[in-house]
Parts: sequence; structure tokens; C-alpha cells
Amino acid sequence: MLALATQELAEAVGDIPVIEFVEPIPGFREDRHFALVRLEEGSPLCALTSLDHQDLQFLVVPAVLFYPEFAPEVSDEVVGELAIESPEDILVLLIVHAGESLDQTTVNLRGPLLINTVTRRAAQIVLDDPRLSVTAPLLGE
Repeated sequence: MLALATQELAEAVGDIPVIEFVEPIPGFREDRHFALVRLEEGSPLCALTSLDHQDLQFLVVPAVLFYPEFAPEVSDEVVGELAIESPEDILVLLIVHAGESLDQTTVNLRGPLLINTVTRRAAQIVLDDPRLSVTAPLLGE
């Protein structure tokens, strides 16, 4: 097991043109290739856009900016699949569910996305921790 250090890799967000998921995101088994695009200069909000289907896109944010203590433990299997050599190579993203207002916007802490910024391999992991919510407030509690 590896506990990922969540460091600010905001500059890495703009430098990942093509990401390959080692396993498809649940529910989207035909989509393995994505681009990570910052939606607005200076904003942490990014679009993870499928290169396999033009209409599929997830809003994501770097976990460290909203949940700085969030450090998911990753199995040796995931470490191997993503070819992780150092925790500093991993960008942890949270999928955003936009609410009617910023106060109603949530993120999924149980299913973070891990991107190896060196190999550009990624995976969504499902954490078996009942303390983590799939609808955690974006702005914390």
C-alpha cells in the first residue's frame, strides 16, 4: 500500500494532453482516452474530456486545493498499473457535481481519480471508507 501525498500539482494540469485510463471509469467502459483541460486561466476547475466520445466530460478539481489532508491509500496493484515511482508524480482529482450554487456543489471523495503525471496513466479508485462521502461539499464542512 502507498499513501499518496497530495501536493499541489496545478501546473501539471495544463501539461497533460492525453491520459489513458488503465481501467475504464465505471459506467463508461468504452472511454479510456481523455484530455485534461483547465476551463479558465487561474481557476482550479478542469474538464476531463473523453477523446473516444465527444459528448463525455467530467468536471474535476485537484483534491489538494479543497481537501488538503486527503491522502488515499492505494493498493500495490494500482501502484503497479499506474507505474507509480513516487507519490509526487500523482495528481489526485475529485469529480465535481455542480449544484445550483457553489454551496450546493459537491465532490466525490470515495472515487478519486489518480493520474500519474509522468506516464499519463490514470485510474479511478473506489475507497472503502464509510467516513468518505460521494457528495462531500466542495468548500468543505
